[in-house]
Amino acid sequence: MRTRTVAVAAVSLAAVALVFAACSETASPPSPDSLSPSFAKGGSGKVRSISVSPTSATVEVGGTVSLTATVVPTNSTTVVWSSSNSGVAAVSQSGLVTGVGPGTATVTASAGNKTASSTISVPLPPPPPSSPQTLVGAGDIASCSSSGDALTADVLETIPGTIFTTGDNAYPNGSATDYANCYAPSWGREALKSRTMPSPGNHEYQTAGAAGYFSYFGSSAGDPARGYYSYNLGEWHIVVLNSNSSCSTISCAAGSAQEQWLRADLAAHKNYACTLAYWHHPRFNSGQAHGNNTSVTPLWDALYEHDADVILNGHEHVYERFAPQTPNGVLDNARGIRQFTIGSGGNGHYAFKPTLEPNSEARNNTAYGVLKLTLRTGGYDWQFVAAAGSSYSDTGTGSCH
Repeated sequence: MRTRTVAVAAVSLAAVALVFAACSETASPPSPDSLSPSFAKGGSGKVRSISVSPTSATVEVGGTVSLTATVVPTNSTTVVWSSSNSGVAAVSQSGLVTGVGPGTATVTASAGNKTASSTISVPLPPPPPSSPQTLVGAGDIASCSSSGDALTADVLETIPGTIFTTGDNAYPNGSATDYANCYAPSWGREALKSRTMPSPGNHEYQTAGAAGYFSYFGSSAGDPARGYYSYNLGEWHIVVLNSNSSCSTISCAAGSAQEQWLRADLAAHKNYACTLAYWHHPRFNSGQAHGNNTSVTPLWDALYEHDADVILNGHEHVYERFAPQTPNGVLDNARGIRQFTIGSGGNGHYAFKPTLEPNSEARNNTAYGVLKLTLRTGGYDWQFVAAAGSSYSDTGTGSCH
């Protein structure tokens, strides 16, 4: 009897073990991959990863781009979309992004505790189409001992449009008296001054802080602490710079306040297909009195890197036109900037060097006159308009980059 009882007990223990093992196996939780679709839609699955495609995109204002979120496991949970700046890019819960305004926004897809994003850039819209604009002017202008400025002012009276100056507007010192007595009777005539966007020259700074210049032109000359500013003419962006005061030390240098402002200004107006800049001292110059001015090279660097098209200067009392070139003077018909020196506003003339600078295409040092630029969609036309008593002419056309 004792032997049979032990055998029965052994059988009973084995049965209990089998039942316990079966119960333990049944009680184990299912893996996430085994979830049914209906269970996954409830958002209870564990997300292992999420990605968004494309990871970056550019969309115009009013345009759209579709983003796709890929979640692993594919049916683990729903995706929630959001934008870091809905004023730039709005996103629907299907991942459709709409451009709202210029700027950059991050669009994020979230699933469970995982996120992925795409960088959306919305560029500035191009300026509206416009009729051609006229920009006309010169530098080295008014002296009470010369009548040349009256002659060029007479030419300006016949040409509508915006007037530029490339500095040394009133000799000898750019003082309030020089502006009142010498500049005002010619280029300061009411019909001309009201449409003038000036730049200063070194003679303006022979009066402390160019006070005479800034007082005479007022808000048209920009902030007196800077002397540089920008404006737009039709589909062209125009930048006015200041190569005077401490330009030979720091104000034109790479990293200087003016150079940083210039780069920011150009970036903010990259929707303009054409860009023109003007200031006093020329980077390239075949004139004998002054020659090349390398201190303005950082300004050229910034303009070249942002695909500017035309630069206007004065300082040397001549007219000179260069072929499109790089900041280092290498001929570049694809991306080069065309420089005009227009120091022919009225205060005498200088001689040219025996050996001209490379890429100098046209020049004159006997005629007073102004440069007339017709700024149109995708390009420009130039014409040197000589004052009475002179017959020199230079005309041509160029395209924007």
